[in-house]
Amino acid sequence: MTDPSATSDPQGPGGPDRPASEGGSRPGRRRPLRPDEVAVMERRVRNAELAISLVLRVGVLVSVAVIAAGLGLMFAHHGEYLPIRGHYSYRELTSRSTQFPHSFKSLGHSLARGEGRGVIVLGVFILILTPVLRVAVGVVTFLYEKDLPMALVTLYVLVVLVGSFFLAGA
Repeated sequence: MTDPSATSDPQGPGGPDRPASEGGSRPGRRRPLRPDEVAVMERRVRNAELAISLVLRVGVLVSVAVIAAGLGLMFAHHGEYLPIRGHYSYRELTSRSTQFPHSFKSLGHSLARGEGRGVIVLGVFILILTPVLRVAVGVVTFLYEKDLPMALVTLYVLVVLVGSFFLAGA
C-alpha cells in the first residue's frame, strides 16, 4: 500500500490545496477551516436559508390574503357577479372591458375608493414583488456570509430585475 501524501506531486508534499506554511507551494491559499469555523459557516448558511424561506412564505401568504380580501370587497360591492343573485356573469367580470388599474396612479385611486379590483391588483403586485424581495434578501445573506463575489452577482441580478420593470413600461 502506498501513502497518498508520498506521491510525486509537483506542487510539493502538501498538494495544491494546502497553504505554503503547511507544505503547499502556492502562497495566498486559504488554510483549512477548523471545526468551529465550519460550524459557524453552516449556521450562517442555515440562517440565510431560513430568511429566504420566510420571505417567500410570508410574501405568498400576504398576497393570497390581500387577493381574497379584494375578491370579498368586489363581490360585496358588485353582487351581480355572484351566481347566487340570479345570473352568473363570470364573462362580464373577466371581459376586456372590465377596468382593472394598470398604473400606480390608478391603483392608488382605486385603493382610495375602496374598490375590490384595486385590492386584487395590489395582491398580485405583492405576489410579483415576492421573488424580487427574495433576491434582495439573497444579497444581504451573501454579505452576511462574507461571500462578496456571490453578493455582487446577486446584486447584478437584482438590478436587472428592477430595471426590467421600469423598461417594460417604457
